[in-house]
This record gives sequence, C-alpha cells and structure tokens, in this order.
Amino acid sequence: MCVNYHSPTREQFGTLGAFSELPADWRWPDEVWKDYSAPIIRAGVDGRPSACLASYGMVPRRRIPPGVKPFDTMNARAESLGERRSFAPAWRRLQLCAVPMAWFYEPCYESGRALRHAIGMHDDSPFMVAGLWREWTEADGTVESSFTQITINADQHPLMSRMHKPGDEKRSLVVIAPDELEDWLACRDVETARSFLRHYPSERMKDWAAPQTVRKAAPEPSPNLSLF
Repeated sequence: MCVNYHSPTREQFGTLGAFSELPADWRWPDEVWKDYSAPIIRAGVDGRPSACLASYGMVPRRRIPPGVKPFDTMNARAESLGERRSFAPAWRRLQLCAVPMAWFYEPCYESGRALRHAIGMHDDSPFMVAGLWREWTEADGTVESSFTQITINADQHPLMSRMHKPGDEKRSLVVIAPDELEDWLACRDVETARSFLRHYPSERMKDWAAPQTVRKAAPEPSPNLSLF
C-alpha cells in the first residue's frame, strides 16, 4: 500500500489544468506522509475542479478516540468502499477528490530485499490519483478536511505487480487520466464512480530506485483555506 508520495511543486500545479494558481500562503511538504497537509482537488460549488488543503489519512490520528488502537486510513480498498466505516459515508455521498502527485513510493523486493522505488509517469508529468474526502469540525468551529486514496488489485499489472513483498496481494493507486478528471469529480452515482477505478496503462508509467528519506513528525494542521 502506498503511504508516502511526492507532491508536485507549486509551479507544476499550473500544468495540471485544474486551476491557474494556488494561494501564495499555502505551504505543504515535498514528501507527504500520514497526517501531513497537502493539496487535493474536488468539485467546487460551480462544479469545476477546485483545490483545498487536506490532511493525508481519512481519519487523522488526533481524531482516533482515547483507548482505541491507532489505525491507518491513507488507503481505501475499492472492493470495500461501501462497507468500511471510515470510508463508506464519503463514498455513498460521492465525496470524490483527486490527489495531485509527482510520483509515489512503494517497496520493491526484486533484489531479495525491500528497496524503495518511486513510481510516476513516463514523461515525468504530474498526475492525479482517485480519492475520497471528508470534513471535521474543530472545537473553535473551523472546518478541516482530510482525504484518502483509493487502491485496486494489481496482480496482473505489469509494473505494479512487481511491488510489495512476495506473497502479499499486489495493490495500486488509481491514476485518473487528465481528460477524465472533471467527469470523475462530477460523478452522481456510485456505479459510475466505480467505473473509473481501473488501471492506468503501464507503458505510460515508470519506476526507479529512490533514496530513503527520514520521515519527520507530522506538522500541526494548517487552516483549511478552501478555494470554494
């Protein structure tokens, strides 16, 4: 499962076609981990793609009740979207989003041990990954957003089947084709939305060995500076 990705730079966002520029005071890390804030794209009030900052993981760690064993919600399995308590409400309400990425990371065991690999587009362009979002009301009345990314089985995908530990099920993020972004965000029934949950052609993707980095503690949540 992907739990870490590299976000596009501010300059790269202009090539994604969803918007022209982001607010100057938005800040996000290059590498995104659980509970980090990063930009996502969702449908605005006018129906057009719009951006907001959201926390990575549908249920932020600070939202897990005391006494409950911590759990991760960075990935939502397509097969159980309508069943999992953490994701089903957003899926049924079609709270769909797209997560901009430059590349994401997975472990590759082809050498006999886990090596970190980056996976991105063959032409190095940024891309969008299918996800879900939800909102949380804070004690002071402000509203914060969080998100998860959707995964599908990848046992037969030429590239993604090479990732993860031998014997484990192979999984992949769902890359949304650029010309399908608005249609994905505008879905009005779950069956139509489910039709988007398919593999991206492997010949348009590539992977490469990526140096391991040290994960820092998650920063404090940023204000939700939604564009809509």
